[in-house]
Amino acid sequence: MQAVYFIGIGGIGMSAIARYFLNKGMFVGGYDKTPSPLTETLEKEGAVIHYEDDIRLIPEKCLRKEECLVIYTPAIPPTHTELNYFRENGFDMQKRAQVLGTLTRSLKGLCVAGTHGKTTTSGMTAHILHRSHVDCNAFLGGISKNYGTNYILSADSRYVVIEADEFDRSFHWLTPWATVITSTDADHLDIYGTEEEYLRSFTRYTELILPGGFLILHTGLKMKPNTQKGVTTYSYGREAGDFHADNIRIGNGRITFDLVSPIENIADIELGVPVAINIDNGIAAMALAQIAGATAGEIREAMLSFGGMDRRFDFHVRWDNMVYISDYAHHPEEIRQSILSIKQLYEGRRIKAIFQPHLYTRTRDFYMEFADALSLLDDVTVLDIYPAREEPIAGVSSELIYDNLRCGIRKQLCHKEDIMKCVSAKDFDVLVTLGAGDIDNYAEAITELLNTGTDENSN
Repeated sequence: MQAVYFIGIGGIGMSAIARYFLNKGMFVGGYDKTPSPLTETLEKEGAVIHYEDDIRLIPEKCLRKEECLVIYTPAIPPTHTELNYFRENGFDMQKRAQVLGTLTRSLKGLCVAGTHGKTTTSGMTAHILHRSHVDCNAFLGGISKNYGTNYILSADSRYVVIEADEFDRSFHWLTPWATVITSTDADHLDIYGTEEEYLRSFTRYTELILPGGFLILHTGLKMKPNTQKGVTTYSYGREAGDFHADNIRIGNGRITFDLVSPIENIADIELGVPVAINIDNGIAAMALAQIAGATAGEIREAMLSFGGMDRRFDFHVRWDNMVYISDYAHHPEEIRQSILSIKQLYEGRRIKAIFQPHLYTRTRDFYMEFADALSLLDDVTVLDIYPAREEPIAGVSSELIYDNLRCGIRKQLCHKEDIMKCVSAKDFDVLVTLGAGDIDNYAEAITELLNTGTDENSN
């Protein structure tokens, strides 16, 4: 194999694998719907990318089926011209998850699964191990702020950290050596149909753990593991988790706690990104790191130096009189936890959320839950639905969420093109933009606007 061609190369998971093959010295080509900072970076690193579904634009090196592997994302529609060209001409075609599965059979896979928290937990795990004597390879579902990339390469480490995505049952291709399951709140019901089937998929995932491997479950999950592997639990506080936090101290913009662990207790861990949800994420990451052999000192240092993941509770403005956070939260429970963390950090402050729903099906299935979570705040703006891979569904719009926000809340509907008007009044102390669509494209402009006239010496 001399070349690899990616259909959907700009996706966060796909781009990490593209980087892997570029680092291996292979020719990498690809298609994506639109240019993005990720595709621009890949092009600078040597990938040949185009943005029209046209087989005439496929690089010649990727047209020789004996020499080219084609990797595609399940988000690509079945009518895609290039996808069908490769299928009809007998190319070796693999889903992104199949490639990651191959890596978990050649290295020791440390995988992070769950409805929420996957990206931050896997990013934390990778950072701890990369800063330790253990080191690791990593394929992340977001850009690490410490490294400016979603991919970490190690020539010597036996470990690979992988975000185990349940969408389209992708994580069933993996063979973990150790895995965390963070949460199992129903999602992707367009794929699974029912919550029961969604939970059954996680049970199936636990059957794939290698002999001698480890399973670390968050306490209180609905799913039941089907494995005799080393099963342990973790939790935020003293909720019967084998790994848990104790002596939690929150104040003055800092969060410090002690890790209680069946392997080794670690005192005075401070979070580099001090939000309450990262206690949970951190316990899971430290559990994986301890299993892989990281020391207490290495873990303590890495937790403090962890800079977070792009779009995951991402601070853009952080002055005494104005704060702006963007967060990828796009499931009702993620939004609830994000809002609760913000309210805890900024008690008594005026907090405004701008939410862009992601997918028609998710809005249809969870509009009441979205409204309930957003109603924890007093000021909410709801944008139009970001469709991603979906076609509109009759009767499904952002108004379903808007209409069910609690009485008395200050609320408005807004087109994303008018988002700057929603922000310009600056009638809040803390702004959070929420969603997995393209709302983050406005983060830079919002930051500029909020910094105008802000006393930057008041931090």
